[in-house]
Amino acid sequence: MKLLNAIIFSAFVILSSGCQKAEPVVVKTTIQTIQERGVLILGTSGNMAPMTRELKSGDVVGFDIDLAQLMADSLNVGLKIEVMPLDQLTDALENGKVDVVLSNLTATLDRNTHVAFVGPYLRSGKCLITKDPFLAKTDSNTTGKSIENKNNKIAVLKGSTSENMVKTLFKNARVVSVDNKDIGIDRVKSDEVVAMITDYPICLAAISENPDAGFISVFTKLTYEPISIAINGKDPLFLNWTQNFLIRVNDTGYLNLLGAKWFGQVVPES
Repeated sequence: MKLLNAIIFSAFVILSSGCQKAEPVVVKTTIQTIQERGVLILGTSGNMAPMTRELKSGDVVGFDIDLAQLMADSLNVGLKIEVMPLDQLTDALENGKVDVVLSNLTATLDRNTHVAFVGPYLRSGKCLITKDPFLAKTDSNTTGKSIENKNNKIAVLKGSTSENMVKTLFKNARVVSVDNKDIGIDRVKSDEVVAMITDYPICLAAISENPDAGFISVFTKLTYEPISIAINGKDPLFLNWTQNFLIRVNDTGYLNLLGAKWFGQVVPES
């Protein structure tokens, strides 16, 4: 009888312990993680001046960097910058290696299937930098035929929407993919390529930095480029915070101050 009672008691204890509620798992928000860490980790390419540029000293400067610094200041934390190739930025965001991406990044529908975008904070488009007056004619049919001419090499930034656009729209074009804006501009200067297709802010910087190069730019916006802040979309609080942050910096005129600093004019409109 004692043995039976012991067995029954043991079974009761086991069943009772199994019915106890598990301790709730506390999941920290992105903002809590950033503030406890003490730094906002920014992912950027560092090769698209004046938006983001890595200097020989290792410092990174530009419109996007100043905007990211204001984000960090608003969270009362420091800013840590991780420079990586453009086509690795959204993966780093998905994998939690960075908290935010600002890198002249267009909010394409394809990218938006992986990460969330807030903005745009700048509406841009494509432009063409060349020394060839014929190629710079604003007639789109003439320009398109010149780009597709197999004797003409066109420089684009590797992994960019410019590269994708030229390969998609101008299938016969001889595309030369370069690692950064400066290489592409130098190749236009030396006539290794007939032109470079890039984003509007980069055109502005190239013309400003090379006043004696004989560059002609076609500022007709060939595509719509909504330049936006990219974040991981899994945290609705951080998404909402970033939306409110961008509303505030726009309404207070801060974006236009950055435009005047980095472009010599207010933020370009579409």
